[in-house]
Amino acid sequence: MKTIDAFILFTEPEQAVKTVEELRQSDSVNKIWLLTPEGITAKIKGCKNITIDSLQSSTTVRQIAQKASAPRTLIYQKATVLKPGYFALERMTRIAEDSGAGMVYADYWAIKNGMKTNHPVIDYQEGSLRDDFNFGSLLLYDTRALKRAAGRMKHETYRFAGLYDLRLKVSQKHPLEHINEYLYTEIEEDNRASGQKIFDYVDPKNRQLQMEMEQACTQHLKDVGAYLKPTFETIAFDKGDFLHEASVIIPVRNRIRTIKDAISSVLMQKTSFPFNLIVVDNHSTDGTTEAIDDFKEDTRLLHLIPGRDDLGIGGCWNMGVHHPQCGKFAVQLDSDDVYNGEDTLQKIVDAFYAQNCAMVVGTYQMTNFDMEMIPPGIIDHREWTPDNGRNNALRINGLGAPRAFYTPVLREIKVPNTSYGEDYALGLNISRRYQIGRIYDILYLCRRWEENSDASLDIVKMNSHNLYKDRIRTWELQARKRMKIK
Repeated sequence: MKTIDAFILFTEPEQAVKTVEELRQSDSVNKIWLLTPEGITAKIKGCKNITIDSLQSSTTVRQIAQKASAPRTLIYQKATVLKPGYFALERMTRIAEDSGAGMVYADYWAIKNGMKTNHPVIDYQEGSLRDDFNFGSLLLYDTRALKRAAGRMKHETYRFAGLYDLRLKVSQKHPLEHINEYLYTEIEEDNRASGQKIFDYVDPKNRQLQMEMEQACTQHLKDVGAYLKPTFETIAFDKGDFLHEASVIIPVRNRIRTIKDAISSVLMQKTSFPFNLIVVDNHSTDGTTEAIDDFKEDTRLLHLIPGRDDLGIGGCWNMGVHHPQCGKFAVQLDSDDVYNGEDTLQKIVDAFYAQNCAMVVGTYQMTNFDMEMIPPGIIDHREWTPDNGRNNALRINGLGAPRAFYTPVLREIKVPNTSYGEDYALGLNISRRYQIGRIYDILYLCRRWEENSDASLDIVKMNSHNLYKDRIRTWELQARKRMKIK
């Protein structure tokens, strides 16, 4: 039975011909449509053409919805050859029918630099709102679900956010089902390390794209009852009795090459208030402990070694924040990195009072180990606006650095005992009630080097990180829905 209408990009005739040949090997494929950019002439026997402005536009989504007539609609998003596995399309169709999914997607094989490797993807969940969620390039939609979702997009004019908006709208009514099987092969064209890819969303050249994605996500939050208006609780900053106005907290384990630079950049700070530095040394074994002891003559430094061995970065933060000598404001510094100038701490504390916020996020500059600027350069997270930052935070993958917190609020919430995503979880939780302040001066030099924790991750680790952050978003989404009900 011909159950699938397929829509594929046509950019190179050889690529398109081979993909069409592959698709025609399946008895499930009905019609094949060539999505052809303006100015390109496409002609493959038995295929029909649709002229598009871009694959990602809402206009293209509406055109696909109009033309699709089979029960299932297949969209292949890449301009390279697709090679479905043996009976792969039939398998996707079967799972779609059995699960009642609005869309199914699968694990795949990726050919990268001539090498074929497995590329698992992760399960979709309610909080999987990232616009860069990796479904792979092959998507099989229930045509009725696609048409209904596209019908609710009639006023959108997105050039970049059309497919993103489509899957959000489909997910409101139907599950998006992950098939944990390797069902096709594609060619991987982006060979950058994971540590480079994760900053695409803050690249200034992608600003228009990001604005469209924010608009689509914000509307989705309104549709599902999780949107928060820009109204915030006021903070009096009068809780607790603190000996210090601020404490810089550095969790560290085995950073002998960088810890002295980090400590020195804190102790050089010039402020109008008393501050200290709390270094939580998580059982280092490479000489880091001895390097910290080199600063023991400075009474502002408090060197803590946990009495337990089950702490991640978040657990070390909890130890520092709940120490009696922690100041009114707890300020982050990673052990790899340094403050940019002598006035960083003063600017951060001033921002708390000026913006009446429970958390402050600064601007940082990416550098190599020698502090020389590297792409993407300055990361200012200008997508965080006072009006919509707390909503857009559910879409993006981070909130910026350095981060600082009003200590009583942080002690109440507590930091997740993980070594990835703990700061993001805090930002989402805090933004639920309080304003997050922003500083657009460069406060921080963030070093990327071969031993940096997220410089280059394998697919298993990257999937683990993304799955956890999506879970954090799911919990936050659920909490915000409950707020709206109360």
